Amino acid sequence: MNRWTGTGHLTKGPKFLETDGGTAICTLRIAVKRAGKQGQDGYFDVKCFDAQASACAEYLKAGREVAIDGRLLFDEFQTQDGSYASRVYIVAERVEFLASRNRSTGQANAESSPNQPAA
Repeated sequence: MNRWTGTGHLTKGPKFLETDGGTAICTLRIAVKRAGKQGQDGYFDVKCFDAQASACAEYLKAGREVAIDGRLLFDEFQTQDGSYASRVYIVAERVEFLASRNRSTGQANAESSPNQPAA
């Protein structure tokens, strides 16, 4: 079974691009807290596609909390110096927008309204 589910905060704003073929791609970087390990966050790259990518690019920004459900993908590539490297990232099948970090009164701000799509 290849499944990853978790929550985290965006460490920076989403990166959005559209391929020549018209596929929308959005890349997110999230920090995930390790239980009982203060200051030892894990960092993951997440890729979203199509309508979900467009929604993430429009509604998310650095610091926003998200829940991700997806699968892990192993990518091997050649670097500029000719050596090979690899990375694992999450291909999101579902992204849920959670409460924003900048809530000051305990109520969600307009960004996290219930009418907002959860891509």
